[in-house]
Amino acid sequence: MTDSIIKQYYDALGEGKLLGKKCKKCNEITFPPTTACQQCGSPDQDWFELSGKGQLLFVSHSMAPPPNPRFNEIAPYAYGHVKLAENLFVQAVITGVEVDPDTLRAYFERGPVPVVPDIKNIQGLNILAFKVEEK
Repeated sequence: MTDSIIKQYYDALGEGKLLGKKCKKCNEITFPPTTACQQCGSPDQDWFELSGKGQLLFVSHSMAPPPNPRFNEIAPYAYGHVKLAENLFVQAVITGVEVDPDTLRAYFERGPVPVVPDIKNIQGLNILAFKVEEK
């Protein structure tokens, strides 16, 4: 029996890979992966490894308390909107960014900044996170 799409996705995160599904009908990428193309609904898709590179478009602070107790160990944390190189948008934890108002405002005023994946394992679950790419 084949592992579920979700298991394959999280296992790949544990290997530092971001996997989506590329539609054979319309050529669009669905991320995170699902059983059907988010553009045309076709179930005919192949696995596709994304570059993981992107631009942090907006960053804010997390909720307090975190939405799941599992996140207590990284709270408080930044949360942001990332545009991936493949022209996909994802929301994720942003590591290495302080959540004080001055820092968050500085990121807003600076504009998009490059980010790379920073996968975290939190209590046995691989979590997609990104960190600002240092130049």
